[in-house]
Amino acid sequence: MKKYIPTKHSIIEWFKAIGISFVCVLMIRTFLFEISPVGSPSMEKSLMTGDYMFINKLSYGPRLLKTLFSIPFINQSYYSDVVSLPYMRLFGSPDVERNEVVVFNYPMEDEFPVDHRTYFVKRCVALPGDSFKIADGLVYVNNKLIDDENSLQFNYHLKSDKVLDSVFTSQYNLVEGGKISDNNDYSFTLTKSLADTLRSKTFITEIQKNNEKKEMWDEFVFPFNAHYKWNVDNYGYLKIPSKGDTVKLDSVNLCIYERIISAYEGNTLELKSDSIFINGEYKTSYVIKQNYYFMMGDNRHNSQDSRHWGFVPEDHIIGKATRIIFSNDKLYHKGIRWDRLFQGIK
Repeated sequence: MKKYIPTKHSIIEWFKAIGISFVCVLMIRTFLFEISPVGSPSMEKSLMTGDYMFINKLSYGPRLLKTLFSIPFINQSYYSDVVSLPYMRLFGSPDVERNEVVVFNYPMEDEFPVDHRTYFVKRCVALPGDSFKIADGLVYVNNKLIDDENSLQFNYHLKSDKVLDSVFTSQYNLVEGGKISDNNDYSFTLTKSLADTLRSKTFITEIQKNNEKKEMWDEFVFPFNAHYKWNVDNYGYLKIPSKGDTVKLDSVNLCIYERIISAYEGNTLELKSDSIFINGEYKTSYVIKQNYYFMMGDNRHNSQDSRHWGFVPEDHIIGKATRIIFSNDKLYHKGIRWDRLFQGIK
């Protein structure tokens, strides 16, 4: 058999083929779609830990690159922001619809450029211009209930007359929670239908949803100000900022808009003796420069979302999560979840 000896021309052709393939993959990932793992239970049961979701970037218009000098596919590493482009998106502003599952860059990572921040996936519950509130754990937008309680998860307190062991948690596919006292008190994250099922069991003596009471202020809830006595279950009213809105500013409500003004829209902001200065000028109002959204997880008591860090700016939106491509149950070592493959995300 004659031994094949690569020529200079064939080597160049191979490198060309590899280069073209790499550019094609990069263009597809940047402008068309991407597959990303789900790393937390904040969207259970819509999305489960171990799912791999399909992100459609055409849904909201592909976002153009902001950081030109970076190594593709490696987030938060190996980039230079010496050349940084302004926010631009093909086909105009993203046409996000209420209740869609959206993938976006985590807004609080100020140490990184926007396009190198961690991917988050949540449900968009309120759009620019909406009025928003949560009452007893359920979301109201423009004074209308938009939540379907049957599709959400909350933390429940359970009492039992027997020990609830790993057989119990595996049988009901309980991912979060466990024993909280020696008197057979438990806390589990449940859907309403599963809570109703467990309520009918003779060994469950008590089951109750763990809602925080109205006027019970949670200092870790946005906007982190005692004037707004909100918590994760009773929150708002809050107006979602829209591009072009003129908002009146004072020393009380500044906590709602300060990150918009400084971190997201690039102004200097100072508060001096209850007077507000933007870019060195005294101001009593501010014109919003881009649209903002309010995002929440379906796992309402176990989700870091807009209740904890505020609005998501338009320039952070990546795409729409539309389908589960693959799913692997690592928690209970059950392997591939065949029933979730290629399932649409609702």
